[in-house]
Amino acid sequence: MICLVYVGFGLLWFSHGVYAAPRSVVPSPHFVPLHSTPSDSAVTLTLALPPTNIEGLHTALYDVSNPASPKYGKHLSKAEVEAFVAPKPESIKAVTNWLATHDLKPEVVSSSGDMLRINLPVSTANSLLSANFTEFLDKNTHTTLTRTLSITIPAEVEDHVQFVFPTTQYVSTFISAPISSRPSVEVVQPPKSLSKRATPPAMCSQQIYPECLQDLYNIPTAAASASNNSLAVSGYLSEMATEDDLSTFFTSLRTDVATAPTFEIVSVDSGITSGNGTLEASLDIQYTVGIATGVPTTFYSVGDSSATGFIDLVNYFLAQDEVPLVLSTSYGFNEIGFTGSEDVAQTFCNAYAQLGARGTSVIFCSGDNGVYSFGYNSQCSAAGTTFGPTFPSTCPFLTSVGGTQGINPEVVAPFSSGGFSNIFARPDYQSSAVSSYLAALGSTNSGLYNTTGRGFPDVSAQALNYLIRESGAWELVLGTSASTPTFASIVALLNDERLKAGKAPLGFVNPLLYSQGANAFNDITNGTNNGCGAEGFPALAGWDAATGLGTPDYSKLLSVVMAAAQST
Repeated sequence: MICLVYVGFGLLWFSHGVYAAPRSVVPSPHFVPLHSTPSDSAVTLTLALPPTNIEGLHTALYDVSNPASPKYGKHLSKAEVEAFVAPKPESIKAVTNWLATHDLKPEVVSSSGDMLRINLPVSTANSLLSANFTEFLDKNTHTTLTRTLSITIPAEVEDHVQFVFPTTQYVSTFISAPISSRPSVEVVQPPKSLSKRATPPAMCSQQIYPECLQDLYNIPTAAASASNNSLAVSGYLSEMATEDDLSTFFTSLRTDVATAPTFEIVSVDSGITSGNGTLEASLDIQYTVGIATGVPTTFYSVGDSSATGFIDLVNYFLAQDEVPLVLSTSYGFNEIGFTGSEDVAQTFCNAYAQLGARGTSVIFCSGDNGVYSFGYNSQCSAAGTTFGPTFPSTCPFLTSVGGTQGINPEVVAPFSSGGFSNIFARPDYQSSAVSSYLAALGSTNSGLYNTTGRGFPDVSAQALNYLIRESGAWELVLGTSASTPTFASIVALLNDERLKAGKAPLGFVNPLLYSQGANAFNDITNGTNNGCGAEGFPALAGWDAATGLGTPDYSKLLSVVMAAAQST
C-alpha cells in the first residue's frame, strides 16, 4: 500500500469581548473518548492566517503552466509567490495582540508569514479556546489523538484566522507502507547490454526492476547531465534509505552503470539521517535514483509524522531561494477526514500551488484501496457505500499517480485508488476528458461519487512486484508507492532535456498533459479498481478514474515537452 501522515485542524480565538459561535464537531464513532488530557501536558498549535490574494496565485499558476499562455514556463520568484499568500498586516496584528493577552508569542513557521505556531500547556489551550482537550482512541488505527469537541473564538479576530490545528478535526492516522514479500523467484540478473527490445524481458511478468520500466515506457538508460536539475523524495515515519542497499541494487539491477550514484539526506523537524534501510524509503530512493540516474536526488527525512510535519516540509521548500524541480511523495490521507474542515485541505492544496508556481512538479500517490482511499476495508465492505477519495491526490494543483499491472496487456491494478473529490471542483484542464468518461460510464456507480469533483489519478505506471533491496535483503513490493517515484523520475528526465536545451522546467505539468500529451500515454482499457462490495471504476478509452490518461511513453512525452515553448 502506501501513504500517510495525519492532520487535525480547526479555528480558535478568544478575547475579552464578543465571542463568535462555537465551532463544534461530532466525530466518527471509531473515535472513542478516553479521558481529559492532563492540564500540564503540552500541545503545539499551528494557526493559519488568510492569504491576501489566493485567486491571484491560482491565476498565476495556470499562466505559467498552460502551454497556450504567453507566460508558459516563466515561473514566479519566491517574493512573487509570497506576495500572493502573505496575510494582511491587520490580520497579523489582530492575532498577535490576542495571543499576547495570554502571554503567548507565536513562532512564524512559513516564509510568507501566513502560518504561526504556539507551544502551550493544555490548561492554557483550554482557556484560550473555551475547549476541553481530551484523549481519543482511534479504534481503526489503535492510536490516540488529543482533540476537543468544541472551540470558541472571539468575533473580533474571526476574520483574521482560517484555522488552528489540531483542535476539532478527527482524521485517522494511516501509517502504511508498500505491501511486501520476499521474492519466491531467484533475483534476476539483467544482461549487461541493455539494448532496447520490442518486448520487455520475460522476468518482468514476475518482478519489476529498472530494465522492465525502461523497456515498457521507452525510458533512456543514459544518465542525466543537467547540473541544475533536482528531484526531492519525501520521507516520514522514521523511514530511511541507505547507500549500501542502493549500491547493491545498482550492482544487481543496473549493471550498465559503472559506479552506483549517491543521494543526499536532509533532516526536517529533526528527522533521522541514518539507520537501517526501510521499505518505503528504499523503494522511493531506488526507483528515483535507479530510473532518473544522474539527476541530483535528495531524501527529505521529516521527524514529525503528523500533518504538522507534512506542511512543514512544504514550508521548508518554500523558504528556499531554489525549490526542487520534482517532488515525489508516497504518503497521504483520506479526504473524508477533512469533512467540516475543508479550509485545511484547501490550505494544503494552496501550498502545492505555490510550489507549482515556482516550478516544482508535485507528484503524489493515488492510494491503494480502490475507490475507498487508504485502508480499512471494513468501511467499504457493502455495496452502496459512498466512495471515499484520497487526499492530496484530489488537489487540482498536483499530479496523482495510479497503478497498473501486467505486461501484455497492461491492465488496472485493482488496488489502485481513483475517483472524484468531494472537496475540490473539477479543474478546467481536465473538464473535457472527465466529461467524456462520465458519459461513457453511464449509470455505473451512480450516486456513489461526486460527478462534479476533481477526477484522479492523472496518470499511472506499473505498481506490482517491484524488486527492492531493504536492509540487506531482497523484497517484492506493490502499491502506488512504486508507480509514484517511477513517474516522478520520468518527469525529472524530461526536465533534464528541457534544461539542457535552455528551457524552463515543467513545473505543474497537468495542463500540458491533458491539452497536448494524452497521445503520449499508453491508454489502459482493461480492468477496474476495487469497489465497495462490487467493482469500482472501469478503465475505458481515454482518461478514466482507474488509470487516468494511462502509462507514459517517454519518447512521445519528450516530443511533447520539447515542443512546449519558453526558454529560460
